[in-house]
Amino acid sequence: MNRVLVDTSVWIDALNGKASHQTQLLQQLIDDEAVVLCPVVVQEILQGIKEDHDFKLVKDNLSGFEILSKDALQAAIGAATLYRSIRKKGITIRKRNDCLIAYYAIHHQVPLLHCDEDFANIAQHSTLEVVT
Repeated sequence: MNRVLVDTSVWIDALNGKASHQTQLLQQLIDDEAVVLCPVVVQEILQGIKEDHDFKLVKDNLSGFEILSKDALQAAIGAATLYRSIRKKGITIRKRNDCLIAYYAIHHQVPLLHCDEDFANIAQHSTLEVVT
């Protein structure tokens, strides 16, 4: 399977032991070594970890995945441009970090695995490819 950017929404469900189509697919992607991350997903996952021991364990595990990179200013401008283009169509993306995550997926031409309505809206009004 090709590389897939996995959104925080899926990681949170997986870390909390929630069984879903997305978490099962995440496990398959991990087994296939097809998971990629971006800095904002790493940040969102880690800031939700309460215990220091768990933080270190999750941080170490996440470090093993490929991290998509882009100049921070270019990524910010790209995400803002994406947000604005969708807003002009009458759709407001609730979490602006979702536009940043979507920008990474679009820029690196990788599909996004998620369980967040904002990404469905972004995909409908942009070139974002999502895993179904």
